[in-house]
Amino acid sequence: MKKSLALLIAITAMLFQTICAQDEPEAAPTKGFDKSKLFFGGNFGLGFGSNSSSIIVSPQVGYRFNTYFAAGAGVNFNYYSYKTFYNGEAKDRFGYGGINIFGRVYPIPYLLVQAQPELNYSWGSRKYADNRPTEKLKGMLVPSLLLGAGAAIPTGGNGALLLMLQYDVLQESRTPYGNKVFFSMGYNF
Repeated sequence: MKKSLALLIAITAMLFQTICAQDEPEAAPTKGFDKSKLFFGGNFGLGFGSNSSSIIVSPQVGYRFNTYFAAGAGVNFNYYSYKTFYNGEAKDRFGYGGINIFGRVYPIPYLLVQAQPELNYSWGSRKYADNRPTEKLKGMLVPSLLLGAGAAIPTGGNGALLLMLQYDVLQESRTPYGNKVFFSMGYNF
């Protein structure tokens, strides 16, 4: 009987503690700008091969407005160099520098849908292996609209690894993203 009474008191105390803990008021949301909701991240890529190389640097800063929505802005720098073999051997070099903004919707935790309009300045050249003069591409502004979806995998603290599939829906002739869906990986701090 004493053991049953002690067990009943212990269970009642645990239930009461659990119920009281649930009744504690949550901290009031911060009004105005909250720097703890800022995040930094972006993409960085290097690729080297016998016929091609690439460098991609695109840092971003964003703000997590709530559980479902984040937005931000960033800068882009992409450099590509590769050998071509049509009409003789040549080495093509292309560069892109620009700005972007993005909006992310998290319909469920860790999964996201993103839209990212960009405006990049594009330049380039083609240098032939024979004695033909180097051809310079006229510099031009190239708009892109990247739409994509992916996952934000938590890595501890506030960090997350971003894995996404994206596509440039505008498909301008000198888009840095090509005409296929592409995979990107980035990190947010």
